[in-house]
Amino acid sequence: VLGKLMNAGQTCVAPDYLLVPRDKLPQLAELLAAAMKRQFPRIEGNPDYSGIVSPRHFARLQAMLVEARAKGAKVLQPHKGEKPEAASRRFLPTLVLNPKPSLQLMQEEIFGPILPLVPYDTLDEAIAFITARERPLALYWFGSQGKQAVLERERVLRQTHAGGVTVNDCIWHLAQEDQPFGGVGASGQGAYHGEWGFMTFTKAKPVFHSPLFAGTDLFAPPYGKVFEGLLAVLKRIA
Repeated sequence: VLGKLMNAGQTCVAPDYLLVPRDKLPQLAELLAAAMKRQFPRIEGNPDYSGIVSPRHFARLQAMLVEARAKGAKVLQPHKGEKPEAASRRFLPTLVLNPKPSLQLMQEEIFGPILPLVPYDTLDEAIAFITARERPLALYWFGSQGKQAVLERERVLRQTHAGGVTVNDCIWHLAQEDQPFGGVGASGQGAYHGEWGFMTFTKAKPVFHSPLFAGTDLFAPPYGKVFEGLLAVLKRIA
């Protein structure tokens, strides 16, 4: 909840969806709703809760929920009785259960306080869901330290790609100065923090000095038995 609602979800590392074992979905939704209420007892006039950056983005988030409801998803807003504030653009924290993959909120970065909860039946199904999409900037894995859970965690880390990972928490890999932070694929390229930032914005200029007796002439035509023999040696070495 902290990772999702920091700056009202307007951070690049906010989780865009949560994969949940199907039998744990109802209980987890209740716990998340309770945590949202605990961290933000009220939304209206709460100085701890951020507004949405612009009226256009506020309307975009509202449209996402309209579509989700119309297509059968269950929408939960724990702060009952409160309404979104158009003037201050405070958007209510929202859980969306069982969203269809075709929904706009499952196709785009949400960048707001809406968290889709996607149920899965097997770990294979969960991994396939992740790998079928663009590579994310961040991946968060939650689980116990039991043997089976650790094996599943290592499998997820091995079989998925992400710019960075936090285990049993959200967003904090970004703050580690002794680790690089950056994206992969559609989520970005390069990294920063310390020497990683220096290397990202530096172009090395390689310079090779060929020695007087380099042997590189052996690779020049015309080709014959000497070249074929040299090629055979290189193939054996490779």
